[in-house]
Formats: sequence, C-alpha cells, structure tokens
Amino acid sequence: QTRLSILDLSDHGHQPMRSSDGQLMMVFNGEVYNFSAIRRELEALGQTFRGTGDSEVILASFRVWGVRQAVSRFVGMFAIALWDAALGKLTLIRDRLGVKPLYYGWNGRTLWFGSELKALRAYPHWQPTINKNALADFFRFSYIADPLSIYDDVRQLPPAHLLELSRGCTPQIERYWGLTQ
Repeated sequence: QTRLSILDLSDHGHQPMRSSDGQLMMVFNGEVYNFSAIRRELEALGQTFRGTGDSEVILASFRVWGVRQAVSRFVGMFAIALWDAALGKLTLIRDRLGVKPLYYGWNGRTLWFGSELKALRAYPHWQPTINKNALADFFRFSYIADPLSIYDDVRQLPPAHLLELSRGCTPQIERYWGLTQ
C-alpha cells in the first residue's frame, strides 16, 4: 500500500491503520468527503482522534457502527480493505458510484486484490491471461464493464458492493447501497 497524503500529513494517517483495540486493520484508497460530519458524530459518542484525516474516522466508524451501517454513511470515492482479526474476516468495499476501482482474484484458496491492476502483480503465483471477451468489449466500447477485467481470473467489485471472506469460506459479494436508500 502506498499512501498519498492529502488530508493528514502526519504519521497518524499512515497505513495500514490499526484500530486502538487492535481488532481491525485497514488500507484505504480515496476520500470520504463527509468525514468531518461523521467525526463529529463519533466524538459525540465519546470517540477520540489523534490525527485530522478521514482514514482514522473510517476505521472508528467500523468499530462503532459495524461495516454496513458505517459504509452506508460514507459519501466519497474509495476502495477499502478491512481485516477483522477477531472474526477472521476480510471485507473489501467499493464506493457507491465505482469511482475508485477495486480488483480481486480468487483461486479457491487465495484472494488477492488491489485498487489498481498493476498492484495484483505483487502476488507471485498469479499468471495473468487476457480475457478475450473483455478485450473485445474494450475495443468495441472503449470500456470493460464490471465485474469483468482485462484478465480471466480477476474481477472488478461492482460499485456499492462489498466482498466478505472468512476463513474456510468462499468470497460472498453483496450490495450495501442503492439509489432508493
């Protein structure tokens, strides 16, 4: 994970970021535009913060409200990976409109992911092959629609969806937001 420091230039915004109780760990790409309002809500509930950025607020939101209730409050563009050590669960979350991409691969026992396709090359056992249908779509429409990616064994998490993976299970994908919500 490489961090582009914009909102909080201090060490308090470094990632991966761990919750104060050590249960949650998060990496985050993007920005939650309404984090100041969420921060005020959390402070009213007794939460304290060391930094001034959105990452710490996002992580505290997950601790206080849980993933689904917290992410339903976020307005912004983001790709988030959240590890819950107590539950042994990884959650990947993509923003409502899909501004920030989130790619993942699953080979039946290993999940690899990133907010850029080139990040997936860090997984040493991945042998990328071009998805010919996605390539045809790209030439036809100048776009590859989710859930496809240019690679056969990599998918895009659709906008407003999350992916959960618990030990010994297969990834489960679900929508967390819709236009009527």
